[in-house]
Amino acid sequence: MFAKVAWASRPGSGRPNEDLVLAGPSWIVVLDGATAAPGVSGGCAHDVPWLVGRLGDALAAGLSADRDPPLAEILEAAIETTMAAHSGTCDLDDPDSPSSTVAMVRAGRNGVEYLVLGDSPVVFSLAGGGVRVVSDDRVEGLPGGRPYTVELVRRMRNAPGGFWVAGSRPEAARQGLCGVVADARGVGLLTDGVSRLVEWYGWSWRDLVTALDGQGPEAVIAAVRELERRRGPVYGKRHDDATAAWTRVAPTAEWAT
Repeated sequence: MFAKVAWASRPGSGRPNEDLVLAGPSWIVVLDGATAAPGVSGGCAHDVPWLVGRLGDALAAGLSADRDPPLAEILEAAIETTMAAHSGTCDLDDPDSPSSTVAMVRAGRNGVEYLVLGDSPVVFSLAGGGVRVVSDDRVEGLPGGRPYTVELVRRMRNAPGGFWVAGSRPEAARQGLCGVVADARGVGLLTDGVSRLVEWYGWSWRDLVTALDGQGPEAVIAAVRELERRRGPVYGKRHDDATAAWTRVAPTAEWAT
């Protein structure tokens, strides 16, 4: 089981926050909805927060059920449920249909299970003092390098050789990075608005874990905002939606070390 989950989330601008955190006694989900590029409708009557909210509700239902199917199975079912909620009003075949990254963890019999789909990493503090990071960086490897064109992202989203997110392709769930960490003593879930501390501003993952555990997610997001103001972005938005969740892990008898 998890101890108390601490979390914080701030929008990056005057737009609605497209991130979401949900948690139960033994699971946590962090979602980061993809902001549509200017002039791109995505063939959908709903905005990104609608998509993120429906997907989060479906994931929470699956994670709270009595049975414990694989996390990829839960995500696949959640995508299907979300698609059904707007299939009558929206063009789900549109490649720009709204989508979201997914970071989810669940305390299991053998340790902390994880699934990461898209650029919202999960970072573990380990019993021996180390840190383990699960990061899906496929969006960083698209042809030609950044800045990406709208056409390139459209072609490579949820496609072999590209990157995968949760939207209108249930099979994307099978592309998530999945596994279990047996010796986790703490776990953090982040959107890329927070992981830029490491990716852009020179923090180590150990620095980030130490700050999450000692000062909490709100202080970590404050550090992001201060660096963004002083040093600016490496690319893209000056301020992105920023979300972090952190919990300590209470080992069960089956996998205590």
